[in-house]
Amino acid sequence: MTRQSSPPPRCRVIFLLPRRPALRYIAAMPAIPITRSIAIDSDEISESFIRSTGAGGQHVNTTDSAVQLRFDVANSPSLPDAVKRRLAILAGRRITAEGVLILRSEGSRSQLMNRQEVMARLVDLIREATIVPKNRKATKPTRASKTRRMDSKAKRGTVKSLRRKPID
Repeated sequence: MTRQSSPPPRCRVIFLLPRRPALRYIAAMPAIPITRSIAIDSDEISESFIRSTGAGGQHVNTTDSAVQLRFDVANSPSLPDAVKRRLAILAGRRITAEGVLILRSEGSRSQLMNRQEVMARLVDLIREATIVPKNRKATKPTRASKTRRMDSKAKRGTVKSLRRKPID
C-alpha cells in the first residue's frame, strides 16, 4: 500500500539570516486559514488540557484528554472589527467580559481528536461571523394580498359557523 503524505503546513517566514545557510529561514507556526482573506496565527490561540468530567472509568481519571481553547477576540490583529462584533454576539456565554472566547471539548477519549474538534468549532464560529447579514427592507402588502387574506378569513369563518349547532 502506498501511503499518501499530507502537504507540509504553510509557514510564514519571519526573517532571513544572510550568512548562515543552515539557519537561513526561521519560520513561525502555521497560520490557520479561515477565509480567503482572514487567517489566524496559531500564537493567538492557547490550549490547556484538563481531565474530562462525567463517567468514563479509569481512563478519564488518569489522562488529561479534555481541551480548553482560549482565543482573545478583542485583541486579535487578524480579525476585522465587524467580524469581532458579530463573533461576540454569536459566542454568547462562551466569551468573557474581557473578550476572550473559551471553547471546550471532551467528547472523545483522545486528546488529539478533542483538539481537532475544538479547532474546527473555532474556525466554524469565525466563518459564521464573517457572513454579513442582509438588511431587511420594509415592504407593505399589496392590495391583492390584502383581499386574498380577507377572503380566506371570511371563508374560514363560514366553515366554522356551519359546524355550530343550529339555533332553534
